[in-house]
Amino acid sequence: MPDNNPCDGIKGQAREFCDRSLTDGDPPVPNQGGGGVTDSASQLVLDLANGLCDSVSELVAPKSLSAPAAPDDWTYAPFVWLGQHLAVGIFMCVVVVCALTAWQGVPRLRQMGATTGWTLVAVAGMASVPVAIMQLNAAVSHAFTAAFNADETTLFGAIQHDLEKGGDAGNPLAQLLIISALVVLLAFAGLVYLTRQFGILVLTCAAPLVLASLARGGDTTAVRAWINRVLGLLCTPMILLLISPFIPLTEHSLVLDTALLLAACALMLRMIFHGVPYIGPRIAGAARSAIESRTTNPVARAIVRAGVPDVYEQENGPRGIRTVPTPGRAVHQDRGVLYAAYGVPHRTRPGRLTTASTIKQVNEGAERTARLTEARRQARTANQPGATNPQPRQPRQPGPVVPPPAGRPPAATPQPVPAPNQPPRP
Repeated sequence: MPDNNPCDGIKGQAREFCDRSLTDGDPPVPNQGGGGVTDSASQLVLDLANGLCDSVSELVAPKSLSAPAAPDDWTYAPFVWLGQHLAVGIFMCVVVVCALTAWQGVPRLRQMGATTGWTLVAVAGMASVPVAIMQLNAAVSHAFTAAFNADETTLFGAIQHDLEKGGDAGNPLAQLLIISALVVLLAFAGLVYLTRQFGILVLTCAAPLVLASLARGGDTTAVRAWINRVLGLLCTPMILLLISPFIPLTEHSLVLDTALLLAACALMLRMIFHGVPYIGPRIAGAARSAIESRTTNPVARAIVRAGVPDVYEQENGPRGIRTVPTPGRAVHQDRGVLYAAYGVPHRTRPGRLTTASTIKQVNEGAERTARLTEARRQARTANQPGATNPQPRQPRQPGPVVPPPAGRPPAATPQPVPAPNQPPRP
């Protein structure tokens, strides 16, 4: 006996839907958990927070860089060519000098051997710089991800756990605060990404010129300064580890997690201020000025002031205790180190205002000062009442010389009284 069709009792167009459901399979059963729209909204908030955390991690410590990854890259190859030819040229000059002064004996042989070895090191190092920077960046990225987004003991892991099972997980206000803080953190992470990528690109392209200075005799001053700048720029994301000890103090509260995120925003500004060479303080100061001019929120102002302290940019001399070099002065200082490694005489800018620099400034601004003085004098003369046809001002005639007032006559000097046992003086 054939099975009864459950759609036999249905007539009309509904019979077609019933037969189709039997042919295509059972329709999806809606969620019976009792949550409905509330559970869907909570899941959307959780997905948004997870996406923001992943985006911040990727921007602060990206796995890939805009810098060249191979020595034959089109952005790096011209600098490699220039650095190699410069190193070889220096090596040839040293060899010629050593040959002309070969009568000095062992010192010249030692110099030629050192130049040969350091030239080979410089040429080999030029080809390995992009790979080394990429490997260091990958290590920093993995370490940052493990320290910030690995499990519940890290910042982002704690935020994701608190959104699911925290004490105020179902509080819409707490969720709104944490999402807002993550969005602000994402904006600062984007600024960190832009400055960091550009700085690494510039330092990578400058590596052949710095390494070529080794060919002169092994002066590693410029190379050590360059390594210091690169490592500082690559390892700046690790400054965010300063807030890791405070994660257990949040006690699974989204509001306290928001406070930690705001502290991370201030640390990101400090990251730009101290970590990005040459232009970092100025970019961070511009970000602080932009935020302070667009908001009156005391919390936002306190955050940016903590991230960007009040400092004076050192141009002619220190004006306070906390000074930072201007971009021009910072570049000039490092350029002086590079010139010294090449043996090129370089005149350093004085650290404070000297007599020579004052005279130079006065001479440079004398023409402009005279022009402004003349324009002000003409404007003052034209604005005087009744001056329809102003006459040129005549120089003031000096007045009569007034003699100084007569003073008192000088008092008589008392004569010393002779002692009783001495005869009087004639």
